[in-house]
Amino acid sequence: MPYQLIDTGSSRSFPAAHPLLDGASASGEVVVLIGADADSALTGVSDRASRAAILVELGTESLGTHTGESRGAEGSNVLGFARFRLGDGAPSDLVELVRQPATPDSAIAAARAVLEGAGLKVAVCGDFAGRIIDRLVRPYYNAALRRLDEQLATADDLDLTLKLGLGYPEGPIGLLERTGLAHHYDVTSALFETLGTPDYAPARRAVVAKRRAEKGLT
Repeated sequence: MPYQLIDTGSSRSFPAAHPLLDGASASGEVVVLIGADADSALTGVSDRASRAAILVELGTESLGTHTGESRGAEGSNVLGFARFRLGDGAPSDLVELVRQPATPDSAIAAARAVLEGAGLKVAVCGDFAGRIIDRLVRPYYNAALRRLDEQLATADDLDLTLKLGLGYPEGPIGLLERTGLAHHYDVTSALFETLGTPDYAPARRAVVAKRRAEKGLT
């Protein structure tokens, strides 16, 4: 399916070359907006109603931030999406595709066809800040950091236990150190501000990492 790509710069989902970027046309039934200014670009898309789907790259925010909401019946041919990427790590091949209650199935199918055609794996979810993965893993990361503060075990023993006991490929402490504790602070604090659930409140070690990053310290 032909699709148009509008790159507004600084995309977290596509920071480097990718088949989705290479396969775009000058116009198409589907429009993909990526980058930090995707919100502004959405208002400039021509013939919006006639498009099969318009995809807006999201951060931690809800799609409704861009489309508006109406009595829980919102939904159109505009969908949100983000390629999961933990901190400074490379983006994964998983795309969380965000729909609203009244999003037409035809729009979801068109969006899925474009993303899967570029070799990405698609999981469809409702319009919630943090979507699927961050909603599930940020409380887990915060809990692991708090248990480390409480001296339940060393960082190495916490990681080893979770790897061997639950089959995780990498322990949470090592994973956050590798990808950036300050980035974890950014995501989990945004979810805490939106959802107000204590499990998303940034753990002390994430706060420390963020403060040091703001001062240019490592």
